[in-house]
Amino acid sequence: MSERERLQNYVGNGEKVKPTFSAAEMQRRQDAIRAYMAQENIDAALFTSYHCVNYYSDFLYCYFGRRYGLVIDHDKATSISAGIDGGQPWRRTFGDNITYTDWQKDNYFYAVRQLVGGAKRIGIEFDHINLDTMDLLKKEFPGVEFVDIAAASMRQRFIKSPEEIAHITEMTRIADLGGAACVEAIAVGVPEHEVALHSTQTMVREIARTWPHGELMDTWTWFQSGINTDGAHNPVTSRKIERGDILSLNCFPMAAGYYVALERTLFAEEASDEHIRLWNINCEVHDRGKELLVPGNKCSDIAKELNEIYAKHDLLQYRSFGYGHSFGVLCHYYGREAGLELREDCETVLEPGMVISMEPMITIPEGQPGAGGYREHDILVITDDNNKGNRNITGFPYGPDHLIVRK
Repeated sequence: MSERERLQNYVGNGEKVKPTFSAAEMQRRQDAIRAYMAQENIDAALFTSYHCVNYYSDFLYCYFGRRYGLVIDHDKATSISAGIDGGQPWRRTFGDNITYTDWQKDNYFYAVRQLVGGAKRIGIEFDHINLDTMDLLKKEFPGVEFVDIAAASMRQRFIKSPEEIAHITEMTRIADLGGAACVEAIAVGVPEHEVALHSTQTMVREIARTWPHGELMDTWTWFQSGINTDGAHNPVTSRKIERGDILSLNCFPMAAGYYVALERTLFAEEASDEHIRLWNINCEVHDRGKELLVPGNKCSDIAKELNEIYAKHDLLQYRSFGYGHSFGVLCHYYGREAGLELREDCETVLEPGMVISMEPMITIPEGQPGAGGYREHDILVITDDNNKGNRNITGFPYGPDHLIVRK
């Protein structure tokens, strides 16, 4: 049997699609990482994560057990994709594309070799490359020094451009529509999955209307009831809503790799006095947290101040996780900007252009009065407005006056 080709050429298979962002915006991103590479004497960078490949190329790959990448040197950017995807990666990539075949096990690394040439110092994402891939890279490129470029990329992604903020703002509008669809579908006796399906379908259709040129993938809703509200990321089940249930809606529209969230506490038909008391306390933390999201405030200090409110009500032991995190290129199955989270161990100082959530949550264990998980979630843009310092781009109401759903 003759040796099969190692690379395939899908360049020109169709036309480049309408991009998510302007050429100037994509060039700005690539130029920014090149400036860092020049500063650190990095000859080429091999990005392998969903978020970095997407951020610098506008191409969001589908892993499915194959390796993908994006090589940026000081002259060009080229995505690396598997032959199973045909010409779609080339049509989406801001830059060039090289496609490798399955016919030999190491064809991915052969493709990388064509792009990095004689590079002696290559940037890779230390927080994404596993030990197996690291070992293969060292064997393929003996004598090459591999250095971390993930942290630098993350710091650059902290500050969103006007185009990114406009995109994220549109998506929060769509998340609000998903929330309204949840409320529309909520009724005693309705299973969680039916509420979630209605919300997701509503958001997908609006994404398609808003970006008719875009790809539709990965928008979803987690809708939880009763005991299932105790975790923020608990999957949807077929449990049916009961009268007096505490409920959580979690709407996650996603377009072009950018995900946003709307999360709210609700009740079915009625809520006990203790449920109302706890809900109001969580809303108090939520309100104060939004006031603290201004330039100059440190993430750790924000978390500590909000802890004091819970502690005052003897509820700090029921707090579930950090108070919020950066938004941009992220999703439930790939990375997020871990250096910009509202936690006690994060020393990042807020700056204009950051986009961050406020999402306090407490979980009261089953069997106690007011049992369940309480969570509110807004997304805010940090601004240099001297009067306020932020802009809340989430519009959906919250609290006992709005979300005790009676049908």
